[in-house]
Amino acid sequence: MCGIVGYIGQKDALPILLDGLKRLEYRGYDSAGVAYLYDGKVKAIKASGKLDKLSRLIANHPDKANIGIAHTRWATHGEPNDTNAHPHTDCTGRIAVVHNGIIENYRALRQYLADKGHVFRTETDTEVIAHLIEDIYGDGSLMPFWKAVREALREVEGTYGIAVLFEGEPNKIFAARHGSPLLVGIGDGENIVASDASAVIRHTDRVIYLDEGTLATIKANSVKMCTLDAEDVTPQVERLSLTLSEIEKGGFSHFMLKEICEQPDTLRNAIRGRLNPDDGTARLNGLNKYFDLLKNVDRILITACGTSWHAALIGEYLIEELARIPVEVDYASEFRYRGPIFRDGDALFVISQSGETADTLAALREAKRQGVAVFGIVNVVGSTIARETDAGVYIHAGPEIGVASTKAFTSQLMVLSEIALLLARMHGLSSVRGRKIARELLAVPDKVERVLSRERELGEIEAIARDYCDFKNFLYLGRGINYPVALEGALKLKEISYVHAEGYPAAEMKHGPIALIDNDMPVVFIATEDPLYDKIVSNIEEVRARGGRILALATEGDEKIAELAQHVIYLPQADPLVMPMIAAIPLQLLAYRIAVLRGTDVDQPRNLAKSVTVE
Repeated sequence: MCGIVGYIGQKDALPILLDGLKRLEYRGYDSAGVAYLYDGKVKAIKASGKLDKLSRLIANHPDKANIGIAHTRWATHGEPNDTNAHPHTDCTGRIAVVHNGIIENYRALRQYLADKGHVFRTETDTEVIAHLIEDIYGDGSLMPFWKAVREALREVEGTYGIAVLFEGEPNKIFAARHGSPLLVGIGDGENIVASDASAVIRHTDRVIYLDEGTLATIKANSVKMCTLDAEDVTPQVERLSLTLSEIEKGGFSHFMLKEICEQPDTLRNAIRGRLNPDDGTARLNGLNKYFDLLKNVDRILITACGTSWHAALIGEYLIEELARIPVEVDYASEFRYRGPIFRDGDALFVISQSGETADTLAALREAKRQGVAVFGIVNVVGSTIARETDAGVYIHAGPEIGVASTKAFTSQLMVLSEIALLLARMHGLSSVRGRKIARELLAVPDKVERVLSRERELGEIEAIARDYCDFKNFLYLGRGINYPVALEGALKLKEISYVHAEGYPAAEMKHGPIALIDNDMPVVFIATEDPLYDKIVSNIEEVRARGGRILALATEGDEKIAELAQHVIYLPQADPLVMPMIAAIPLQLLAYRIAVLRGTDVDQPRNLAKSVTVE
């Protein structure tokens, strides 16, 4: 959510800043801007809308600068317009600030500063940071500028990742983080500060991740860091595993389609070295130090948001079915506010693709505050959740650029399956059953490849999408472990096509939603073969009797479903516990094809952000 890029070096900063912002577009934004030093003065160019508009404006200002900061904004305070776009400046125009996050006490700070004569130009919370720094710094006689930045940040409450430019320090960028990620890319005679590694990988693979409560003074040839309590911090340089090719489309029309098609490989990455089919168990080295705790765990809690929450629900089915350990799943956004009750023998797993989700981080910190062991399931190496959890497992899905999660979801399911298998073998699952599950998991990537190959050859889902793209409402229904699959299918359609869709447990349909059934309400059933198959067939019959339009996912060879549904998408045979990873693929493709036919912005759907770093 939002993106920050800053550059200092010998090159022309503006093209580098714009390229960095383009790499961050996937995070979601509605306006953008740059500030740079030219002829000793801060200049700012800002525009609402897409980056193309900002690029055109910059082209009309052929200034050359070797230092600058830039931002893509996802509006929280104030409408998305040119004025509210970042960067924001102080009264003098000598200080420019870009900011990710939310300043919770900005109203009090704004009133305090206004009473002292400061004049505000925007509706944003961010502008108070620039004025607060100005107010503390004064004429510079009392302290150096970096101390003024530090003192200002000690006054603000909330979350931030910021970069600051100041006319009086023309060879420095100041950056700080609290709850919103920042890193510094270390180059040869140049440094780049950014909120995401994708903005720096074209220039360097060496980075310094800013820790919580850290302030960095960045020059072209050095990075000096300290805490907000003025304690020196030694920068730790790490190597990125990310490559430039991973964040480019590679010939696909959209990142989302590329990422859907990558899933056979990303699922293999989530398996590699982790499954032992001979012993019927999983090896998860990230959890090694906590095996004794996990052997004796009495209850597992899982918390997440959005698509990751759907993965958590499937994880609940997997762990309870295989390991017979009670599991509770919570929305991270509600978790800490309901006063969660922990007890001895609990363990918490938090799931986040980005590893930066603000609500999930808050849940993590609340659990740790109460002494609970917390484990992370994340994609982004070096992310805040990865750093703050006691231990965890990376899903190794690679960069996910499309805002609507696809490959990260199935990789989360694979990791949850491995965790469930590991726990199950610790808690008495037979080696025979363990070996069968391990073999089923190993077969999933090839079965996903079969689904994708069939669609490439026959285009069945694309043809179905043409029949369904003009409908305005959908129901997605599943039972048991496939109920969360229905939720995820509905979410995908909502996110990228802007079509209203709801997921329900199929048995709940008769308790209300059945009133909506008619020929204008398509119903998508996940009706693969499992212990509840006869029940889901009865639910299909109920919809059919009321003139509903039915699209069903079914197991290959199932002729009964073909007699009941207008359209059927067939999936390979698989154990019901692994079927969600396979069933997710056609639902992702269906949402994608409908969105393309409706002409929406598939990779950057309106109002959404990839990494949700605010509450």
